[in-house]
Amino acid sequence: MNSRISSEIRILGMRVDYTDYQHASGLVREWARDHSSRYVCVATVNNVMEAHDSADFQRVMNQADLVTPDGMPLVWGLRLLGLSDAERVYGPDLTPAVLSMAAANALPVGFYGGSPATLARLRTEMAMRFPQLHILYCFSPPYRPLTSEEDREIVRHINCSGVKILFIGLNSPKQDYWMAEHRGRVQAVMIGVGAAFDFLAGTKAQAPRWMMRIGMEWFFRLLTEPHRLWKRYLKHNPRFVLLFALQLLGLRKFPSECH
Repeated sequence: MNSRISSEIRILGMRVDYTDYQHASGLVREWARDHSSRYVCVATVNNVMEAHDSADFQRVMNQADLVTPDGMPLVWGLRLLGLSDAERVYGPDLTPAVLSMAAANALPVGFYGGSPATLARLRTEMAMRFPQLHILYCFSPPYRPLTSEEDREIVRHINCSGVKILFIGLNSPKQDYWMAEHRGRVQAVMIGVGAAFDFLAGTKAQAPRWMMRIGMEWFFRLLTEPHRLWKRYLKHNPRFVLLFALQLLGLRKFPSECH
């Protein structure tokens, strides 16, 4: 794949980058070595539709340092828009790819999000999988808004820990807003990976690979978590198909916040 990111691709006005696992991991490595405060979003149809409905969220996505096509519909969208060899860069696969890179380059990592039980299992599993990995920070935030004082204390702990790469395991758009709000404050590369913590810890089942390849992972997740996910998928998926068809046919223009 061409090593240059194309930042000009917009799907319904939201930026989606042309990248792959090696390229994305390489960018994270260079940013982490430079002690940069950056953030990486992994994007699905849900992100695109949330960005379509909210100019503030579109700005969060378009100002990220990297936006990977996490969902197959976005990969197909990139291909239809001219990037014929576009590939999926999926959060639960990007996470071990970056962890492997971090272990090889002695870059300390941390995990923010998930339940205490999930984090404990994740830490154990990743330490076994990557024996040279330095995991210096793990924190499960409460399921409520943090006070300003709590937030400042969390930022202090993250920065004092010495982590260079911080994985964020919150739901989208919550994790994307969190990273945008903390760029410049958290002195690490932040990567929002959603449900990857649960999948890698083994606390939630992943869709079979064949379902992922044909873009039906959403259906598997809907069956396993109907009460949490039904509104997201049934609201966003049909609208995305219609609106992207209009974009592809040149029948509608979509405003885009500047990167």
